[in-house]
Amino acid sequence: MQDLIGTGVALITPFTATGEVDHSALEQVVNFQIDNGIDYLVVLGTTGESATLTTDEKNAVKSTITKANAGRLPMVLGIGGSNTAAVVDEINNTDLSDYVAILSVSPAYNKPTQEGIYQHFKAVATATDKPIILYNVPGRTASNMAVETVVRLAHDFENIVGIKEAAGDIVQAMKLIQYTPKDFLVISGDDMITLPMVLAGGAGVISVIGQGLPQGFSDMVRYGLNGDVEEAYELHYKIASSIDLIFEQGNPGGIKALMAHLGLIKENLRLPLVPVNNDLKSRIEAFMNQYVA
Repeated sequence: MQDLIGTGVALITPFTATGEVDHSALEQVVNFQIDNGIDYLVVLGTTGESATLTTDEKNAVKSTITKANAGRLPMVLGIGGSNTAAVVDEINNTDLSDYVAILSVSPAYNKPTQEGIYQHFKAVATATDKPIILYNVPGRTASNMAVETVVRLAHDFENIVGIKEAAGDIVQAMKLIQYTPKDFLVISGDDMITLPMVLAGGAGVISVIGQGLPQGFSDMVRYGLNGDVEEAYELHYKIASSIDLIFEQGNPGGIKALMAHLGLIKENLRLPLVPVNNDLKSRIEAFMNQYVA
């Protein structure tokens, strides 16, 4: 799975002022990633506000991204949820030919036990031959995937090839790197600790800030993967304050404010999400003005 080493980005979904998907802006976002060194694209993840998209809108978003990408970068598709049967049904009824892997989040709200999490992903893995990337994000799901559960899944199912680890716990991430099979990909899902995870043996990142600062962030990850520690940390500290800013009032409000400043999109979200307030917006803009200076 060399396609999944480096920097992937969890693509936003731009909207028009009337709340429709802005496909023209989405094409611009995709081209901006490709032109600035991102390694792969993640389609319809949480950052893409997928929970508020209809099935028809999801299909249209996939079509627009695929067309704009034109085969230039590998693509990963987000398919997950809290209803195991519905996730399996979606996998079985989705054309996966354009994607190198599925990113599937651990069930949210239900708060399953570790055995429940294992059985959920067993059902997902046996529903397809497509590679599966687990997604652990306790801040959204209200439950953490234990290291032991991930290790068990990694050993039991050949097509469970990696995890997007977003617990924000560097010790847990290091244990995943230590105890999973050597070719299992431990991918950062937390932008702030991406570099230490990479230096500890991680495979890279699926990033939010990376789509707003694609050149700098992907260069940082490349330096880290190559063992160029000083160069990597120089970029990390140049970017770090922006990571705090974009998550201060939730995701993707912050990254949309940043990308609106770049002129790529309009700063529109779907309820219950709203744009960031003027104070945060001004601080994001001040960072960007300094960053490019």
